[in-house]
Amino acid sequence: MLKTVAARAELISCALVVHCTEGIPPLENRDCPPLRINGVGSKVIRAALIDSRKYRQYNKYDRRGSRFVFENLFRRMPNMMLSEKAQKNDIEKILKRGGFKCGCGRYHSTAVNDIVISSGAVAHIPALIEKHAGKKAFLISDLNTYEAAGKAVEKHLDDAGVPYAGFVFQNPRLEPDERAVGEATLYFDNGCDIILGIGSGTVNDIGKMLAKLTGRKYIIVCTAPSMDGYASATSSMIMNGIKVSLASVCPCAIAADLDIISNAPAVLLQAGLGDMLAKYISLCEWRISNIITGEFYCDEIAGIVRYSLKNCISASSGLKNRDPEAVKVLIEGLILAGMAMSFAGSSRPGSGIEHYFSHLWEMRSLQFHTPVHLHGIQCGAATVLALQIYDFIREIKPCRQKALNYVRDFSIDSWNKFIVQFLGGGASPLIELEKTERKYDKQKHAERLEVILSKWDEIQKVITEELPQVEHVRQVLSEAGAPVSAAELGHSGDCVRDTFIVTKDIRDKYVASRLLWDLGFLDEAGEYLKQKAQV
Repeated sequence: MLKTVAARAELISCALVVHCTEGIPPLENRDCPPLRINGVGSKVIRAALIDSRKYRQYNKYDRRGSRFVFENLFRRMPNMMLSEKAQKNDIEKILKRGGFKCGCGRYHSTAVNDIVISSGAVAHIPALIEKHAGKKAFLISDLNTYEAAGKAVEKHLDDAGVPYAGFVFQNPRLEPDERAVGEATLYFDNGCDIILGIGSGTVNDIGKMLAKLTGRKYIIVCTAPSMDGYASATSSMIMNGIKVSLASVCPCAIAADLDIISNAPAVLLQAGLGDMLAKYISLCEWRISNIITGEFYCDEIAGIVRYSLKNCISASSGLKNRDPEAVKVLIEGLILAGMAMSFAGSSRPGSGIEHYFSHLWEMRSLQFHTPVHLHGIQCGAATVLALQIYDFIREIKPCRQKALNYVRDFSIDSWNKFIVQFLGGGASPLIELEKTERKYDKQKHAERLEVILSKWDEIQKVITEELPQVEHVRQVLSEAGAPVSAAELGHSGDCVRDTFIVTKDIRDKYVASRLLWDLGFLDEAGEYLKQKAQV
């Protein structure tokens, strides 16, 4: 059993599990009527709120691996994720309402209304368009995703008599940047009232931005279980040579055809697994930031991600053989992680310092043509690096004077020169960010330091509860055939060290490198990581 689950067993952590498959026993007389998309027929979206503390008792598996949803889905419990009123509704109504009132005091929302995960899911696209009042669709894809799914989508639209226009990016190295968004906007047909993105990371990011710019609804047709951005309301874009997360739109519907995504290139399945493994770090750092900075944290949202991560780890060994059940579990986890980020209103539930390694490697590639790989592949290897850093943090003996001396001797001018050397033109936004954020302000540091010193045992407890052993993650990645080290990605020990120390500057988010800077151990941790990366 994962440490994260065991450590949180005393708390109720609800998880939204979406089932879109035939073969699951009927839910009659269980106060949870099946959710059907208008016109879809026998394919049913099944969703349930699961109490992870009781999950093992009620969850069973048949020979096909289909999960049985336990009875009494909406039992009254003091810390239930749903309000009393919402508990009387099924998941279809919850999705239509756009969210739920949480025990944390906030209303968590998502724009996703429909999720279809099944064999032959592309056949449901015309019904989804009709349900969301679309009269004419605009399809965007790239050369690969058009072949993988675009042609099939067009055929089903033709058969159903749904008019559409389309644009296929011809660039074989498409990037989610200003040029791509501009190109899609230029070719957009104003007669279209709904946009269909057909692809995964890059196409989805561009499609969501196009939907925002044109004010249209958005549906994503997934072509690979490669990343967690399908259900999020943001797009990861490149602006002025830096990766940024921009507000875009959340899709109203998500369709993932298992026949298509199970046959995606192996590297895309590995990337999706890497993006899920990153959640170990993101949840840990979210909790640590809550302790140190007071940043908002919701354990119910974190519970959704923990549950999804646990399921993905359990199924990961089947990815190498493209087991459809393993692929289904992975895409469910990625979609749920994206919904969790929408619920939280930030990327906190899904990304931490490991994502910053990936972003920085991408930025350096744009400037210096250094090695770069799929985002999820980089996140997987960077999760190993992050776990090694937290092993270092476990052994730290905090010292107030050491921390104060380190910050006293820190030179922002020297540091800015180093960032420029490391990132070239991509350094400017990072330097500008500090002018407003002022994380290096000595008074702010002194205040954070006192919290860290007084809460050190609590911080260590979080690390122990949330993080697995490094070898566990290495094994999971290896079984899927994914890279497990930065060296496999072409990065030297020096590059790993320098990337690590710059991670504290890329976003306004409290991560491991900021904690180490506050403690005065950043340079030592960088050298430690360099040595680990060279092994």
